[in-house]
Order: sequence, then C-alpha cells, then structure tokens
Amino acid sequence: MNDPSSPSGGETAHPGRLVIISGPSGAGKSTVVKQLMKRCDVPLQLSVSATTREPRPGEIHGRDYFFLSHEEFERRRKLNDFVECKQVFSLGQWYGTLKDQVATGLNAGKWVILEIDVQGAMAVLDDPHYRPVTIFVHPGSMEELERRLRNRGTESESSLTARLETAAAEMQCLSRYQYEIINESVDNAVTEICQILMDQRKTTPCSKN
Repeated sequence: MNDPSSPSGGETAHPGRLVIISGPSGAGKSTVVKQLMKRCDVPLQLSVSATTREPRPGEIHGRDYFFLSHEEFERRRKLNDFVECKQVFSLGQWYGTLKDQVATGLNAGKWVILEIDVQGAMAVLDDPHYRPVTIFVHPGSMEELERRLRNRGTESESSLTARLETAAAEMQCLSRYQYEIINESVDNAVTEICQILMDQRKTTPCSKN
C-alpha cells in the first residue's frame, strides 16, 4: 500500500504533511486555525469534514462540509473510507474525515490541517500510515476554560458540566501530542504554531521518485 503521506509521481522539494490541531471545546481552536491559514507561510489546506447533518443557511457542500446521507455515510464507513469518524450521540449525527480528501492534499504537497477532537486525533495516531504533526491547544487551566464557556452564554448548566467533564478527560491525552499551545492570545498562538510548522517543514525529508 502506498504511504498516503507521500506525494505521487515526480520529486517534490517539500512533500505534504498531516497536521492535527485539537483540544477541548472552548480553547479557541477554530479562531486560531482561521488566522493560521491566512498568516502562515506554509502551503496549508484545511481538511473539509463529512457529516450527516443538514446544511445550515449559507453552507455549501464541499466547502463547509461534505453533506452525506446517513446511508451514504454508513456505506463509506463500511468501506473504510474515513481517516477517523464518530457519532455525536447527543445530536444523532456522524462526523468524519475522508481519506481521499487528505490524500489529495498530501499528494499535492499541501500541509493538511485536521481540526478534530481528541478522540479523532487518537484514531489517526493509531493508524501507521500517517505521521502527523500533533498540536494540542488549550486555554491554560480548567478554570479559564470554564470562564470562556460561561462567557459564551450559550450553554445550559448541564451542558456546561458535560463539556467540562469531557475537557478534563481530553486534557489527560496531552502527553500524546508533540506540541502544547496555551492559547492566551490568538496572535501569539498563531505565531507559535506557524513557527512549529516552518521548523517541521525544514526537517521533512524530500520525497524521491
């Protein structure tokens, strides 16, 4: 089997890499990733996830998500078409990362970012075909995370408690990641992650024919 992290055909000075950015809900990952895509001088590509939920107003298939029926998602799951996937039981919906989306980006020399939860990240780390750069983003403490979640004003007390319990469990996986970013400032977090990726790019061996 070909290594999906290696470009196909010809020689590429800077082959693609898989980059996992994850951490607890409320850590500000999405904001950091959006700024990283704009500011970092590395050929980044954000992986588009697949989901069984209905599109929201303004969302476009293939740009925001790949919107699949439950039947299509299950068919592709049985075919092992996902790098990682999971069912969010509280919503009754499936979410996942398609292998062909990742492979297309890597083969084009892109550094493909997976902004996924810790459960998904662990699934990727268990797959020997990928050698991802792994980055864990968190706000510095559970107290700060709770403060940020409360400031959103969108969580019920029971929902907040559930998120904090999940976050506490996710923090236990920090040691599985190569890099830890404390997101006290989006600007600083973006700068730190970009430097990590630039350093990694310098040390990534060139691919051969």
